[in-house]
Formats: sequence, C-alpha cells, structure tokens
Amino acid sequence: MNKVLYIISICLLFALLTFSQQNKVLVINADCAIHPACADYIHSGLEKAAEENVECLIIKLNTPGGLLKSTRVIVTDILESKIPVVVYVSPSGSQAASAGVFITLAGHIAAMSPGTNIGAAHPVSLQGTQDTVMMEKATNDAAAFIRTISEKRKRNIEWAEDAVRKSLSITETEALGLNVIDIVAKDINDLLHQIDGKEVETVSGKRILKTKDAIIVEVEMTLAQKLLSILSDPNLAYILLMLGIYGLFFELYNPGAIFPGVVGGICIILAFYSMHTLPVNYAGLALIIFAVILFLLEIKIVSHGVLSIGGIISLLLGSMMLIDENSVLEAMEISMELIILVVVLTAAFFLFAITLGIKAQRKKTVTGSEGIVGEFGTAISILNPTGKIKVHGEIWDAECDDDEIKKGDKIEVVAVDHLKLVVKKKK
Repeated sequence: MNKVLYIISICLLFALLTFSQQNKVLVINADCAIHPACADYIHSGLEKAAEENVECLIIKLNTPGGLLKSTRVIVTDILESKIPVVVYVSPSGSQAASAGVFITLAGHIAAMSPGTNIGAAHPVSLQGTQDTVMMEKATNDAAAFIRTISEKRKRNIEWAEDAVRKSLSITETEALGLNVIDIVAKDINDLLHQIDGKEVETVSGKRILKTKDAIIVEVEMTLAQKLLSILSDPNLAYILLMLGIYGLFFELYNPGAIFPGVVGGICIILAFYSMHTLPVNYAGLALIIFAVILFLLEIKIVSHGVLSIGGIISLLLGSMMLIDENSVLEAMEISMELIILVVVLTAAFFLFAITLGIKAQRKKTVTGSEGIVGEFGTAISILNPTGKIKVHGEIWDAECDDDEIKKGDKIEVVAVDHLKLVVKKKK
C-alpha cells in the first residue's frame, strides 16, 4: 500500500513540475473605447505578465477609438514592456479604428483576424466647431506620434501617416500586404502557432517566442475596472449628472421627500467619478450648474419664465460643451439626440410648472379669512349696523355698510375686519 502511494506521489509531482515549466501566454480583452479604465486594465495585464515572466501578452482589440491621453499611456506601456506584446484585432467583425491604430502599430507583433479592419485615425471635433489652426495642430501631433511608433516597429510609416491625415481604413489582407501588420490569424491557437519561433526586440533585449502548446490564461478586469469602464461612457456620465441635479432639485422643492435627495446625491457622486476619467470642459459644467441655479431662482422669483428660458439656453450650451472636443481621437462624445431630449424634457417641465404657478397666482383665495370674501349667507339677527350672520354653517359677528339688514335677509361678504365680517344686502 505504501509503495502504491509513493508511486502516485512521484507521478503527481512529475506532472506538477511539467505543468509549471510549460510556457504560458496571458490574454486580455480590450473590447471597449480607449479610456483610463482600459489603460489601467492593459497596464495591470503588462505588470502581471512581467511578474509571471510569460512568453507574451496578447491584447485582443476591438475599439472604435477613444481618448488620446489614454492612448499615449497604453502605447508607452507597450513600447517599454519587457514582455513581448501581441496586439490582435479580433474576432471577425472587429475594428482597430482611430486610437486602435496607434495601439496596434505599437505591438511587438501586430495581428488581425479575417473580416476585420484598421484605420481612420484622424483627430475629430465632437461638435464640429474646432477651428482650422487647432485641427491642424492636433493632426500634426497625431501624425508625428504615429510616425514614431511605426518607425520603432519598422512598419509602413507612409500608410500610418495617411491613416491620420486622410482617415484611410483598410482590411486585414490589405494591411498585411502593406506591412502594417505581421500576421492574419483565424483564432488564438492559429496566432500562437504562427508566432512560435519569432524573434522580437523588447527593452530588455531580443527574445524568441515559444508559444507552441502554450497555456492560455485569460486576465479579467477587476470589479473596480469594470465599474470605471461602464462609467466612462460620456452619455452615462451625462445622464447620471442630470438625474443627480433633478433629484436634488426635487428635494429642495419638496423638503423632507428624502428619496429624490438620496438618489440625486448618489447619481451626482457617480457622475463626478465618471467625469474624472473624461476630458471635461469646466466651462460646460459651469453652464449646467448655472442653469440649475436659474431653475431654482424661478421657484422663488416671479420672472414669468425669463429665468427658465435662460436656464434652458445655459443647459443646452453647457451640455454641448461638457466634453472637451480637443482631447479625443473619436468615440468619446455625448449624443446630440440625448442632449436635445434632456433639454426638451427640462423645458417642458418648467413651462408646465410656470403655467401652474401663474394660474395659482390668479386664483381667488379659498383658505383663511380672505377666502370668505364674496361668499353669501343669511342674517340671523337685525344688523343695525352690527349683528349676527351665518355663512357656510358658521356664525359670525357682522357689520353692514349700508341700510339696516333685517333678520332672514340674504347678505354678501365684502370684507374682513379682524374677526368681524363687513357685509351688504344681497341684491
């Protein structure tokens, strides 16, 4: 029995040693816009790859573009990586557009799946208002950046610059023929087979890849990275900001409601957390806050809608300016349809509220002592000039302002003098 256990232990130990010596490859899935959460995800993946000294890190990329600042961070991390980085545009139907072009070209090995495309890296203006000089500066900067990357990786510099200046976009077969990428692979296993034995230059020196039969380990986003990735959507950030503003607004309008205030506070905090990852234009944020102030003043000051109109204009301009248009390559913008919807709903709400307020001001008072003026009643004693009357089943002291009123005569209340009613005979 002891001999059998000994043999089993030796076999298990041998299997464990074999497994531990087998080459390993890390894979991260960058299927998102390029923003700080994505940059942090790739950075942590590179750190893990360096710690475990894996054969290579594969970045499965599918992106419409994103922030130029985050793109620079990712490219810098890849260029300085001691572990070979393979950027793989996958699966079929994916794209490496705009910011994705820079990241793909930065990889030690660039690969694409069949049915994918790469290109269109021209800087864009979110609202279409960027002046010619600023656009030229942004384009020249991006062109110099992509030339540097292409020269470093010995790829097609001319096409890379045209992708920025002329927004060229090509398929995977065209990219392979133009020396934009190194490999077209149908899946991860095919990719590992093709790159096996390839020599790459890292900051720590040359390295020959041994990826045949390597263990593939997927690196998932942490919970914090997933949350930040979701909140990095500028449309969601804008919705959270407006929900937060409306929640706080309703709490101020109806003190003690509690629920709108709690929800509004949470939304505001999440919105600010989201916006710290985005290129926020603080002039736009200031205009939105100013709009809120005007809406609040409308409650206290009778402006017949002037303050609300100013608030709506301020809200529209602030929403359009909220994301800094000079800080992106593409894909990070607030939908114009969403902005119009929010502004229209806000305008409709305040026009409705103002209409109700004006109607309420014109309405005759129906509560308190003033509410009894104009009502009719009956004299229950002679008024000469004072006596008793009954109005709405209540007995009041009264004084007539004309001839004597006999008991049983119908009267009309014309004024209130403290707790005494001034009446006249009903004609």
